[in-house]
Amino acid sequence: MDIKRIIFFIAVAGLFTPAEAQTQKEDTIKDSRLRRYWNSLVHGNIDRTFERKMDMSFIVAPCYTREGSFGIGGAATGLYRIDRTDSVMQPSDISLSGSATVNGFYSITVKGNNHFRGNRSRLSYLLQFQNKNLDFWGVSYDACATNPVAGYRRQMINLESDYVYKVTKDFHVGAALNVNYTRASRMTRPGYLEGQQTAYFFTGIGLSVQYDTRDFILNPKRGIYFLAREVVYPEWLSNHDRTIFGTTVILDVYQPAWKGSVLAFDLYGQFNGSNVPWTLREELGSGMSRMRGYYAGRYIDNNQMTAQLEFRQHVYGRVGCVAWVGGGTVFPSFGSLRWKDVLPNYGLGLRLEFKHNVNVRIDYGFGKDTGGFVFQFAEAF
Repeated sequence: MDIKRIIFFIAVAGLFTPAEAQTQKEDTIKDSRLRRYWNSLVHGNIDRTFERKMDMSFIVAPCYTREGSFGIGGAATGLYRIDRTDSVMQPSDISLSGSATVNGFYSITVKGNNHFRGNRSRLSYLLQFQNKNLDFWGVSYDACATNPVAGYRRQMINLESDYVYKVTKDFHVGAALNVNYTRASRMTRPGYLEGQQTAYFFTGIGLSVQYDTRDFILNPKRGIYFLAREVVYPEWLSNHDRTIFGTTVILDVYQPAWKGSVLAFDLYGQFNGSNVPWTLREELGSGMSRMRGYYAGRYIDNNQMTAQLEFRQHVYGRVGCVAWVGGGTVFPSFGSLRWKDVLPNYGLGLRLEFKHNVNVRIDYGFGKDTGGFVFQFAEAF
């Protein structure tokens, strides 16, 4: 009888224990995933690139932009080393971000910097997919300054890439590839395009020279960065009827002032000549790195020049703050560049070290009759 009871209890255990064990296993897995996610947020600023092939962190949170209003956004950012035995070379980085907002704005962005083995070359890239319902004032500074606001939908696929090779320790030469398709639809005032097409496709190829002594690309504490790049958009690689040239000049300087502080200066110029199609024209405030707080597209023209000086201060632990002042303008040609058209820009920001040496930044920028938040990964420049 005792043997039968034992067999019975074993059978009952065999019927019910596996299901209970499976539930407990699933709960354990969920708890483990939550702990890993929590640890990635709390301890994500520790450099683990020598331990892991890819040191990743994730975040999902409400978001807000001047153009898109409120919505939900998510991002994943990672640091990695192709050669984990090289302790001198800075780690490579990659980030994927996306957002969707209440007014029909959605976007996906992939960007990063890949440092190849031996630290002799680097590939920087940016890939964007965007659908935006936007305000629109025109395609020139004068039109934007006088036209009443209109609206349209903008759809864009954009790729920007730069491969650079070290000639000396700090001097680089490089090649660039840009591909852009932009389409406008649902325009309430089509005349604002001044007779241009509603959609353009461009492929640009270029060469660059760079001088770079920055200690870390995403969050420099010291060093100088100078870039001069020339890109040509051949007629036969676009749906435009002529070849277009674009010149980019950037000068960034970073200098520690005292413990935990950095003074950062940025000078930017993009010169595209005259009568450039609207999709290649410069938009003040686009990119969220320069003229922060301006509505992207509020001022548009062929060329752009901006300058900004930013003070960065570490406060405590993973928290820091910034303050900046600057100005800039867009203009049709150098002969039409006017001092009175230079627009002011200044603001304050909060920094949180999300990954090792990679900050989440929340900025509020002010300008001429405008202001707005910017939420991004990495420093503005």
